[in-house]
Amino acid sequence: MKPRELDLFSSAAAVEPPPPVPEPVPKARAAAVLPGPRVWTVGEVNRAACLLLEQSLPRMWVSGEVANFSRHRSGHCYFTLKDDAAQIRSVLFRRNAVRLPMLPRDGMTVRVFGHLTLYETRGVYQFVVAKVETESEGGMWKLAFERLRKRLTAEGLTDAARKRTLPKFPRTVGVVTSPGSAALRDIVAVVGRRAPWVRLAVRGAKVQGENAAREVAAAVAFLGTIDVDVIVVARGGGSVEDLWAFNEEPVARAVAASLVPVVSGVGHETDVTICDLVADLRAATPSAAAEAVVPERKDVEQLLDGYARRLGKALALRIRFQRSRLERGEDAIWRRVRRLGPARRARLEGGRAAIVGAVRRRIRRDTERLAGASAAMEALSPLSTLARGYALPLDGNGRLLRATTDFTPELAFRLRVVDGSVPCTVTGAHDDEVAQ
Repeated sequence: MKPRELDLFSSAAAVEPPPPVPEPVPKARAAAVLPGPRVWTVGEVNRAACLLLEQSLPRMWVSGEVANFSRHRSGHCYFTLKDDAAQIRSVLFRRNAVRLPMLPRDGMTVRVFGHLTLYETRGVYQFVVAKVETESEGGMWKLAFERLRKRLTAEGLTDAARKRTLPKFPRTVGVVTSPGSAALRDIVAVVGRRAPWVRLAVRGAKVQGENAAREVAAAVAFLGTIDVDVIVVARGGGSVEDLWAFNEEPVARAVAASLVPVVSGVGHETDVTICDLVADLRAATPSAAAEAVVPERKDVEQLLDGYARRLGKALALRIRFQRSRLERGEDAIWRRVRRLGPARRARLEGGRAAIVGAVRRRIRRDTERLAGASAAMEALSPLSTLARGYALPLDGNGRLLRATTDFTPELAFRLRVVDGSVPCTVTGAHDDEVAQ
């Protein structure tokens, strides 16, 4: 301790240098010339002590048990860090507290990083905390994750039995992510390539930092109230701190309470969040989430073709069945008519004509209804639009070109027609453009 004490005294001298030694004066004048002792104010003493602490001791890690933890309405947190021999008053300012997944509690053993200072107003020295970690593996982040997961599991929100099946053919897909993010661009590209007829309803929200969890939860709740068939919650990869908004309770509650199925596409394949556990489906990436909610265009075309073939076969079978039934009924009536007298035979002949007419009208109505259903199924097929003489311009990525501004000079694209595609190039611009 002796070398340390010498350092402390030398630092104190640097704070307030001693007065210069006065020149000798006659003894008669000594009492009048020699100055009196320097008198310090309380504030000057505390200020010197504060500088001495901050300049002499480095930033450090300190381990101890949390006691008397309290949070002021300003957001600053105050607590005592203690062990069996001593204690230190500590403060965790709001700017550092909001970064933590959870706040320390009384009795928790933690490691804190920061520096010592003196609260000059009260003359009390305290430890200013910048970081907090638990002694257990994984730290505060893992501890907060496991606590929320266990509570939600106890409530049944992560059970596989409550997860809903995604719609096979959604008309509108809701997306919750940051506007202009790479995740949103990936989703738009995948949906445009696989199912260009599907609409996207994007609700922007912060996906990182303070208030991000509340914005994501509000966006999920809003999309559930409009005409969407499924919701995708997406964010690209990042650290545990970057993805923490999707590990907070407001997001989990909003996903669980959503009126439509929710797909979680947060982070990369190795990242697992609370949102993944509560959602109806977890996708490894935002692109994988988009692939999970919309069908492949070729699969839809094959499905519609199969429906058309099955409908045609069913119609043919129905007609043959009704015709056979009519013929059997006609034969039975004729046999009975031959056994009756002329009067009754004439009456039965009229009934036969009425029955035959009714059966034929029934067959005609069923045939018309089945033909209408077949026409409706055919109208749903994308190929039926192309068969009427329309064509779809697609760029190299399969994206549909909709406006004149999409056709830039020298742009190479393909024109999709009913039996294939034709390579084209834009040689003009706007109203004068020509494709070759």
